[in-house]
Amino acid sequence: MSYRPTIGLEVHAELKTRTKMFCDCTNDPDETRPNVNVCPICLAHPGTLPVINHEAIRHVLRLGSAVGETLADFSEFDRKSYFYPDIPKGYQISQYQHPLVMGGELGGVAITRVHLEEDTARSIHHDGKSLVDFNRAGIPLMELVTEPVIHNAETAGRFARELQLLLRTLGASEANLEKGEMRIEANVSIAKSEARSAKSEINSGLGTKVEIKNLNSFRSVERAIAFEIGRQTKLLESDGEVVQETRGWDETKQETFHQRFKEGSADYRYFPEPDLPKLYLSEIPDFSIENLRASLPELPWERRTRYVQTYGLKESDSIYVVATPERSQFFDAVIDALDSDAAHISLAVNYIVSDLAGLFAKNGKEEYSTLDPHSFAKLIRLVALGTLSSRGAKDTLAVLVERGGDPESIAKEHGLIQVHDAEALRSVVKQVLNEETKVVAEYRRGKDAALQYLIGKSMKATKGSGNPTILKELIIEEVGK
Repeated sequence: MSYRPTIGLEVHAELKTRTKMFCDCTNDPDETRPNVNVCPICLAHPGTLPVINHEAIRHVLRLGSAVGETLADFSEFDRKSYFYPDIPKGYQISQYQHPLVMGGELGGVAITRVHLEEDTARSIHHDGKSLVDFNRAGIPLMELVTEPVIHNAETAGRFARELQLLLRTLGASEANLEKGEMRIEANVSIAKSEARSAKSEINSGLGTKVEIKNLNSFRSVERAIAFEIGRQTKLLESDGEVVQETRGWDETKQETFHQRFKEGSADYRYFPEPDLPKLYLSEIPDFSIENLRASLPELPWERRTRYVQTYGLKESDSIYVVATPERSQFFDAVIDALDSDAAHISLAVNYIVSDLAGLFAKNGKEEYSTLDPHSFAKLIRLVALGTLSSRGAKDTLAVLVERGGDPESIAKEHGLIQVHDAEALRSVVKQVLNEETKVVAEYRRGKDAALQYLIGKSMKATKGSGNPTILKELIIEEVGK
């Protein structure tokens, strides 16, 4: 029997605002001291009244504008009742019937809605005790819900990465999963393939939905979905029953586990929040569609297309360069420094996606802000002119990343400027040939690989400063004598 998985995602992201969603407390996700950014409003003291954060509303509407959603003309907040120690009011202010945006699409995945709510406090469990830190309580929290149109773990992972990139590009959220600034939940169901209607991909032929909560890395998202697809498939193949429930993800065991049976919307007893005004968004100039669209920067997919069409980047290189706002901003600065020269830009891309990426990986952090794009562009010009060999450029780049400076001065300091003087290189070639008599004999018997080996040894002997073309000519000349 063949089964078809269907996946929908719910993504929460803490928004970058000066203050919390409904009070004037500082929104600081990096605050480590517990219960510092708190006040009577976010602690739900009697008699306090919330006030809507204008900046948070704008962040969500800009996101909606970016992905082509229908922006609400009317919206309101609702009370969502549930009882946990990290909900000080005993309810959460959220949105239900009238979200800020509806519809849209991102990375080929249809979006159902995007709404705004307040985050909960953070529970900390230690030595058999549970403590609550209310610094996070009331931070603006965007929730985006996709349609159930995803059918594999890889697509889910790509969508989540693209959403994180969009949030960062818009300046709406850092969306750091490790810090909990972005949390992903996956709804997974399995159904027999033939149960799917040919008329609609959405809500047709779906099995029983299982929710996987609070996945805190893209790898966890993909692995948890893949595991759950396998678990449900095995259940159905053995005539078992999939029950609607909420499950967690055990990173150590690489498996999902039961947490609780899932509530329905009726359990939350939604009703309009009486302490907040209705929102007639069209009456607020800052929220007009024209102003929102005008405020958008170049979006990730637009930038990828520009790099391919204007500068001839391969699609894979374009995806890599645009993967973070810092990386693409650095690349744009390099393009300007190279006066948009196509050949130089192509060479720069090669060094960014290979050598520079390798250095950052070795250092354990990617910091484009510490690397001057003009210095990097000068390095590329030195390579294009033949002043630096590929080996010399790699060594010079390593110093640039470590401490900055002028690439030409660094290359001279370390003896990396490429030598073009044939007579100066001849003594190096002769020494290599005297040391590698067996390889020389192999080359004379017609082995091309032997020639490449001798060129490599000569390059090494010059510490990468010898011109490889001249070295090759000298080797051929000397062996032929």
